[in-house]
Amino acid sequence: MIPLLMLLLSGALAAQSLDVSKLELVNSKADAVSYQGKKAIRLTQADQKANQDLDMSIAILKGVKFRNGEVELDLAGEPGASAAAAARGFVGVAFRVQEARRFECIYLRPTNGRADDQVRRNHSIQYESIPDFPWFRLRKESPEQYESYVDLQPAVWTHYRLSVKDTKARLFVNGATQPSLVVNDLKLGASEGGVALWIGPGTLAHFSGLVIRGE
Repeated sequence: MIPLLMLLLSGALAAQSLDVSKLELVNSKADAVSYQGKKAIRLTQADQKANQDLDMSIAILKGVKFRNGEVELDLAGEPGASAAAAARGFVGVAFRVQEARRFECIYLRPTNGRADDQVRRNHSIQYESIPDFPWFRLRKESPEQYESYVDLQPAVWTHYRLSVKDTKARLFVNGATQPSLVVNDLKLGASEGGVALWIGPGTLAHFSGLVIRGE
């Protein structure tokens, strides 16, 4: 079986297949599937109708601690069949996870990438820090600073590479050599924590080929 998860932590390389038993699910449901030619984890909310909390649907990788380094994977997000009109297929990675409600996150809004509305396009990538700096607070207090545009399509594999160093994070999309989003003041500081797959309300997401490189 080709490994879906490879961990490179503290200079040591280890590989294992990513399956549901290696995930701590928080208001999420995970299944092992094949999606567009890749072995993948499909992630949905445990109860999409009851829960409208953008930040509570995560799947934490058991036994992983991350401070500085890179998180790299392929992901795809789209609104699910019963999603509300405001759903965007929100999909991304939570990092330095200290508990289910305390983490940093950079995520994508795939349906915004090619929207006819330029304002929506400008909101294709989003950083937030839970619990104190959710996306709507950052957008209100620091417009344009914590989100940006990148070309995206829903339900299509997107290559996501997150680079983290102390209080700085950079997101590189689809093999670009320049970051699509730059964050210079991560709100949890130079902390340490777990890594999690992350989705927002109404999302049907797939994740594959996860690699974590720690310094």
